[in-house]
Amino acid sequence: MSYILHYAPDNASLIIRMALERLGVDYDTVLVDRSTAAQRSDAYLKINPNGLIPTLETPQGPIFETGAILLWLTDTHGTIGPAPDDPARGAFLKWLFYLSNTVHPALRMTFYPEKYIEGAAGQSALRLGLQRALVAQFQTLNTVADTPHNWLGQDPPGALDYYLGALLRWPALYPNDTDRSWFRLADYPNLNALCARLEQRPEVRILQDTEGLGSQPFTAPRPATPKHGSAL
Repeated sequence: MSYILHYAPDNASLIIRMALERLGVDYDTVLVDRSTAAQRSDAYLKINPNGLIPTLETPQGPIFETGAILLWLTDTHGTIGPAPDDPARGAFLKWLFYLSNTVHPALRMTFYPEKYIEGAAGQSALRLGLQRALVAQFQTLNTVADTPHNWLGQDPPGALDYYLGALLRWPALYPNDTDRSWFRLADYPNLNALCARLEQRPEVRILQDTEGLGSQPFTAPRPATPKHGSAL
């Protein structure tokens, strides 16, 4: 069977879609329309009880959590990451989980601080603290991207590059009602180069059209203008 990717434009499903396109596997997409809160519908909660995007339906059942899907695709198809017996496997895993367990949650909390703490003052303090932490995390990743044999910043790209590319896109755009000057991709030259390489890839060009991401979705991002659905 082909896979079924439950997606929303410019959501974390973007990462999985790049990986699927790179792998060249058959898959269908099902829009999860956030404008109607479809991610909280009974039908969607049956396959992802957390009501989060993405979910990938596979012959082994539905898989959710971005990092888990990427790891499953890597182990199933190869290409976008090292095999279990590859000497680089340890490096790949530690940076995959760094992105999924450290960077991605920090970004999510800066976007939705009201979900984690009450009161405007507390939410502002939380956001500022997380922004400082993210700057340090991006500095770390900027160094890693210039270090060989870790599957980050490679050419052609792999799972880590797709994940990090999206994580570098979103802080330049969201939340749209807050000061985003704390983040400048140019401050991280190796990450900037990684993003520029991604923009030349065919798997990214496909999404520039289908998800309305524009010609420079990572180095000069603009809000998505998808043909279907809503990013927010």
